[in-house]
Amino acid sequence: MTESVRVGSGAVRGASGPARRAFALGLGLLLVSVTLLLLGSAAGSTGLESLRQLFGAGHDSVARQIVWDIRLPRTAGAWLSGALLGLAGAVAQGLFRNPLADPYLLGSASGASLGVAGTMVLFGASPLATQWVVRLGLTGAAFVGAVAAVLLTLLLAQGVQHTLRLLLAGVIVSVVLGALAALVMLLVPEVQATLQAFMLGSTAFVGWGSCALMAGTWLACMVVAWMLSHALDGLALGEATALSLGLPLPSMRAALVLVLALATGAAVAQTGLIAFVGLAAPHLVRSVVKTTHGRLILLSSLMGGVLLLAADILARILIAPQELPVGVLTAVLGGSYLLWLMYRRTGYGQMS
Repeated sequence: MTESVRVGSGAVRGASGPARRAFALGLGLLLVSVTLLLLGSAAGSTGLESLRQLFGAGHDSVARQIVWDIRLPRTAGAWLSGALLGLAGAVAQGLFRNPLADPYLLGSASGASLGVAGTMVLFGASPLATQWVVRLGLTGAAFVGAVAAVLLTLLLAQGVQHTLRLLLAGVIVSVVLGALAALVMLLVPEVQATLQAFMLGSTAFVGWGSCALMAGTWLACMVVAWMLSHALDGLALGEATALSLGLPLPSMRAALVLVLALATGAAVAQTGLIAFVGLAAPHLVRSVVKTTHGRLILLSSLMGGVLLLAADILARILIAPQELPVGVLTAVLGGSYLLWLMYRRTGYGQMS
């Protein structure tokens, strides 16, 4: 009996190992996030000079405006957008049981691009359209376009019952809407510069209002995703196993697709199309710790915030006083990481 107790206690201690690693990773990501937030408040054409003037004896009003009204909301917005994409990436990969799934898989990126392009065309089309467009704005158009694309994907897939059909419908919608956005750029060259900037991604125009909107969306999506994380755990064992556990998969899939659409739409609407963050964040978390989807979603969200904020800071300082499009930087760094990951796994496979 004593041996069985020892074996049981050892199993409990062993089972708590991933939980401890997940806690340590989450704490580390929070500390890195705070550090990057401080660095982001100093990253710009004037560097640390604005901070010195802000906290010095003079309390320069210009420095205060630069830090509090420009740098801090931009920095917080970059973290929040990355957190939304990391959350959406973890949900997408769990929902489709595919490590290559990303937040834009259901056509939200192409829908947002087409929404922005159509809005810009309407902006100069007629005075009546102008008043409506001004109220809606490019941000609202991007969000509406992203959500509409997801709804179109659901319509073509006839619901969420068949994962493969949903995946194929998302690919079709992405291709068609992307082609329509390219056609708009071809027919109306005046919108090309602005639309290209949106497609490359930028955090330069994020304000405190945008931060509040993304924070509220992140909180709501995180709560729902965490409550439904056991469905993703069940799907990881196979659809038949999940059904045998009594999980109502159709309703849970619908709720998870809604989380995916809202999180992606909110991020895209505020910062444009930023590649690889939602794809790479869950991979980086899984490379450190193997855990349940409840912890994975939270850790992937924190990792996404760290990745995008770090990329945004680099985009500001690499060729200062000019800036690189943050989407280009995340694509280069994220693509390089995934290529290295594929090479490493291929090498291991050949060795074995």
